[in-house]
Amino acid sequence: MATWEYATVPLIEHATKAILDQWGAEGWELVQVATGPTGGLVAFFKRQKDDI
Repeated sequence: MATWEYATVPLIEHATKAILDQWGAEGWELVQVATGPTGGLVAFFKRQKDDI
């Protein structure tokens, strides 16, 4: 069975594409973008854990 790890990342308005590209290059899949508790955008990512 696959296991997953998750990350939440605040998105800075003027650098959104760069942030998403960087996390994607590290193997993270974007799951959702939502409004955070303070009003800014937050990206939710997941990637499969390496089973050792």
